Amino acid sequence: MMASRYQALNEPTDRERAKAERREALLREATRLFAQHGYAGVSLEDLGAACGISGPAVYRHFAGKQAVLIALLVDMSKDIYDGGQKACEAGGTALEVLSRLVDFHTDFSLSRPDILQVQDRDLKSLPAAELALVRKLQNSYIALWTNELAKLHPTGSKQSHRFRAHAVFGLLNSTAHSAHSPRTKKSGLKPLLSNMALAALTSPVV
Repeated sequence: MMASRYQALNEPTDRERAKAERREALLREATRLFAQHGYAGVSLEDLGAACGISGPAVYRHFAGKQAVLIALLVDMSKDIYDGGQKACEAGGTALEVLSRLVDFHTDFSLSRPDILQVQDRDLKSLPAAELALVRKLQNSYIALWTNELAKLHPTGSKQSHRFRAHAVFGLLNSTAHSAHSPRTKKSGLKPLLSNMALAALTSPVV
């Protein structure tokens, strides 16, 4: 009985759920609008209108437009690192881990091309502290890949491992953005990208 009361007290109210849903809607629309028009080309009024509220009402959820960008890019960086870490924690050979990393990153790129475009174009609009945090998370994510590449190619240099990882990111991220066009046929795209990425990662050290 006491446990049930405690659980009931800690469950979000309808108002809290509605506020959380509105915040998520604002983040979704911000991702779409920033990708289409750039961070500088979108106002709080634009963002509010996309969610059916006024511009000033956005302040109930975020301190300002920059706070929206911070939430988008910091959360994205955490999501990518966490996903990569899970792929590594599953264990196995270096090739098996790299295959899971490729699978994860390909899925992420194909399902969230807009946020990747926002990061690529508007990352420098973050305040210094948040920019440093995103850079730290990015470097930690890259290290997950280069650690496995060092096992797969023990004679390769750290620089070559990092170059391979960045080459794969470029392939997956840029192609995923191009594939977002409605004219692009998406069937078979994931296995094609995955095979190309693995070929780049496993090619012999020159």
